[in-house]
Formats: sequence, C-alpha cells, structure tokens
Amino acid sequence: MPGTAREQPAVRPSLRDRAVAWLEENRELVVLLFCLPASFVFSLLLSVRAWLRQQWASPQHHDNRVRDVQRALRAWRQQPAAQRRLLCTARPNWLSLSTTFFRKDQCHRIPVPLYDILGLDEAAMTVRVEPMVTVGQITAFLVPRGYTLAVTLEISDATLGGLAMGTGMTTHSHKAGLYHETVAAYEVVLADGTLVRATADNEHADLYKALPWSHGSLAFLVALELRLVRVKPYVKLRYIPVRGQREYSDALRKYSGALGPDHDAEVPDFVEATIFSKDEAVVMLGDFSDGDPTLPVNHIAAWYKPWWYKYVESVMSSGQPREELVPMREYLLRHNRAIFWVVEDMLPSGNHPLFRLLLGWLLPPKPAFLKFTTTPGIRALTFAKQVFQDIVLPLSELEKQVDKSEELFDSYPLLVYPCRVYDRGPRSGQLRRPPKKYLVPGTDYAMYNDLGVYGVPGKVKRRDPYDPVEAMRAMEEFTRDVGGFSFLYADIFMTRAEFEAMFDLTLYEQVRDKYGAAGAFPHLYDKVRPEVDVFAIGKQYVVTK
Repeated sequence: MPGTAREQPAVRPSLRDRAVAWLEENRELVVLLFCLPASFVFSLLLSVRAWLRQQWASPQHHDNRVRDVQRALRAWRQQPAAQRRLLCTARPNWLSLSTTFFRKDQCHRIPVPLYDILGLDEAAMTVRVEPMVTVGQITAFLVPRGYTLAVTLEISDATLGGLAMGTGMTTHSHKAGLYHETVAAYEVVLADGTLVRATADNEHADLYKALPWSHGSLAFLVALELRLVRVKPYVKLRYIPVRGQREYSDALRKYSGALGPDHDAEVPDFVEATIFSKDEAVVMLGDFSDGDPTLPVNHIAAWYKPWWYKYVESVMSSGQPREELVPMREYLLRHNRAIFWVVEDMLPSGNHPLFRLLLGWLLPPKPAFLKFTTTPGIRALTFAKQVFQDIVLPLSELEKQVDKSEELFDSYPLLVYPCRVYDRGPRSGQLRRPPKKYLVPGTDYAMYNDLGVYGVPGKVKRRDPYDPVEAMRAMEEFTRDVGGFSFLYADIFMTRAEFEAMFDLTLYEQVRDKYGAAGAFPHLYDKVRPEVDVFAIGKQYVVTK
C-alpha cells in the first residue's frame, strides 16, 4: 500500500561469516580434526629442521645471521624519520605462546631466524643458544649429557628467548629464582644496528637489568648464555595429599625454605602443589636420583598414561602418600601433554582411556595452531568466559590468594610453585623490590609463589552473576596491594597508571633513552596490553541472573 514501509530482504551471511561462526560453535571439532593432526605434522617438521640445523650449527653461521639483522636495522634507520614505523620481529603472532595478538601489521617487521644451540660450556656450567631454541630442544640436548637449565618451563614449545624477554619459573625456582636470575649474558642488536653483549658486571649492566620483562621493547635478542644445573637420570617424587588450607600452605612454606636457614627443614630439589579445592591439595617434592630398585618407575609422558594432573588428583582421592621415580626429562615436561589442564576445556574427552590409547600420541595441540584458529569471537570469549593467568604473590599470603581466587573465579585446580624473588636494590629492573616484611630471615630474597589459574570460572559454568572485567581488575588490585606482579604473557586489565604502580619503570625508561629504543620500539605497556578493548568486550558478556 502507498505510504507503507517495504520489508527489507534478509541479508544472507557471507561464506566467510558462516565459516567463522562454525569455527566458534565447533571448537572441539576444530581442535580434533585440524589442530591435533596439524600439530603432529608440524612437530615432525620442526624436529627434522632442528636436527638439520644442529648438524650445520656453528658460530660462523650464527654471526652471519646476526649481521643480516644488523643490516635490516640499518636499512630501517636510513628511511626518513616520518616514515619509520616502530620495530618488532617478523615472527607471526600465532606462533607465540602469549595470549595476546600484538598488532605487528602496524610495525616494521625484522626477520630474526635464530634457532640453534650454539655451544655447551661444561666448565662454566652454561649453554649458549639462539633465542628461538625451544624448551623441547634444549631438554633433549642437555638431559642426556647430565644437565638441565636451572629454570626449565614445562611447555616444550616455549622459546628460551621468549622466556628471557618475559619471564618464567618452575619447581626448582625456590632455589634458583625466576628465569632471568639464570641468564649469564644477553646478546642483543640495538635499534641502530649495534651488537651488544650485556652482563651483570660489564658496561651494559643497566641494559642487563632492564631486558627481563621488557618483551622485546628495548632491542632484538640474538643469543643467550644460560646457567645449568647437574641432573641425574630420575626424579624421586613424593606425593603428599593434604587436607586443610593452613596445612598445605604451611607444608609449602616449610619445604620451600621460606622459614629461613635457621629452621631444620628439608628443602628438596623440586617443590610444587596442585590445589583441587580450598581445603584439598597434593604437595609434591622431588629430588635428583640415580634410581632406586625398591621404587616403581612411572613414565608419565607416555601417550596412553593419564594426564599428569589427573594422576595427581587420583592421589588426592586415595588419601595415601605415594613415592616413585620419574625419568628426568619426563618430569621436566610433565604438564606438556595437557598444557597443565587447559586441554580439557577444548577436548573434554581427551583424558578418556580410549582416546588416550587411540589418539593420545597426537597430544598436545600446539598453542600455535590454537591461536591460528582463533576468530575474533573466540578471542572475545577468552576474556569473558575463561581465565588464564600466572600471578606471582608472597607465599606467606597463600591462604589469602586461594580465598581471593575462589571468590573471583571459583576455578580449580590451582597451580602453586614457590619461587625466590631477590632484592637486587634500587633501580634493578621492572620488578619492584620485595617488601622487607616478606624477606626470608638471613637472606636477600623473599619466597613468593606462582599462582596459576587456568580454565572456565565456576561462576560461568553455573551461570552465576559474573563480570569478567571486574573479576580480573579485582585480582590485579589484590596483587598490587600485597606486593605481587602478573606475568605479562597473559592479558592484563590495568590502566597505564595501575601498570606503573605494579612495575617499576624507572630504569626501563632510562635504558630506552640511553640505548635508542624510545621511538624505535613499542613501549612495554603498549607491547603487552590487549590489542582489543577488553573493557568493552567484557561488559558485553556480563552474566546476570
């Protein structure tokens, strides 16, 4: 009829839109049918490439590759200043283990193809490596020779350079400290193409202190020297199920050495705990061992074995302590197959005995392919319906940590690794000095711990009221209040001012100016903050009754 608005025809979604929607709605199938097979083939290719590279590895080849990086930077500097974009590596975002997607397309990308183990110095107890060497490669190289890194992350795809520019800790960190404490030297190329070797006691000591936690915002890392520890073929591992929050917290403080050298407490080589509820945890203590004929050997890395945290959960259920031998390299990578417990959210049937028997050899899916198949919708859901955080907090406050995590996320299990955090004096890097009240008596360090919170919050599962932005910001506020800090590979929800309250950027800013990084590399805050508006996305997914 005249004057009546005509009904608009429905707009059919494009093929691309339908494909994206299918990916978001069928994440488990994508992981099973694409990520697992692709990960397996990709791992084989990487293994072959690593073997070939090792046959041809030499300082000369390394030097040539570094000169290529230098030439690329000098060419960048020859551009008119107004045309220069900020610098970053050419490595694709999806190959990184970080949960963020830094906008590399807005930067000038420099290839840094450095994948080799350069040499083992047994006299100095160090190994020299290029930054793209992975944990899987270095453990395969070192463990048969009787060594391992003083701090070895449990995920085989993590790169040693990524850990050096970020950080890491492990179950030996109650003795060794954070990853950067084990770095003897950094070799970096500055924005002007100059190659610099930075150590704790040379003319570049300020750069040495600022490189940890800098996330590639000061220079391009081209080599590392890392400290080693001697190992034995096995870890003698004790599992102690503990009921009671105070009881497992006290056990961790005792076995980590947090009570001080005057206490007659056993301090094993490895200490960790998996907390299955507010009042239930398994404390695990490990020591290097040549073997013990009275103990069984558990090959925990075998594809048909239960995921390790599920095995630990069975110890909790039994209520009985357990002792066994675990081959050294399998212990170091014990969380790799299930990526702690993250794989369960993507493959709920992945730990079923039949799945493990038939397809367990395909695990784990490579984080690279999980990121590669991450659509904007899935990315948004990682803020709203998942939590993936490693937070470093004083071990003396463990009970408060668990209470706060339960209040905000109600997500179990929780991972706990005790770790020394040293007081290196003023202007010693991005980490603030630990408050004096936390220092272990008679030492220059405080005993902190990593609190690993991974998975879907209980409130999301139950559809209880849940605001993801409010929850994460409350956890960050708690972390600042107790003198802790967040690992920056995961998404942060802090403003610039809040970020600078958690981290000390005094030396960092001085180093950026002194070594020409200001105006050449993105600022640390810009490098690690989420590439999307987490506040807007989070509010879209607030769950209310």
